[in-house]
Amino acid sequence: MSGEERLREFEEAVGKLSDLKVPDLREMWLEYDKVSDTLYIHFGKEEAEETIMVDDDLIAYVTGNRLVGIAVLNASKKLGLEQP
Repeated sequence: MSGEERLREFEEAVGKLSDLKVPDLREMWLEYDKVSDTLYIHFGKEEAEETIMVDDDLIAYVTGNRLVGIAVLNASKKLGLEQP
């Protein structure tokens, strides 16, 4: 895939995310999978109807117009938590 195609996909994904509503943050919880180095951010217990690949290491989980979760792949690297 060319750089231009990747940029177009990224812009489409961000466009879809810009109109999403985030549920009550008091229901947010985190889960970390050490084996896959993935951080999951859940906004309640609602199941996702659609997944949107925002970039190579970020996935948004959506139901209707609501953001129900986020997965951060390679989380330790993305969040600067790698051991030296």
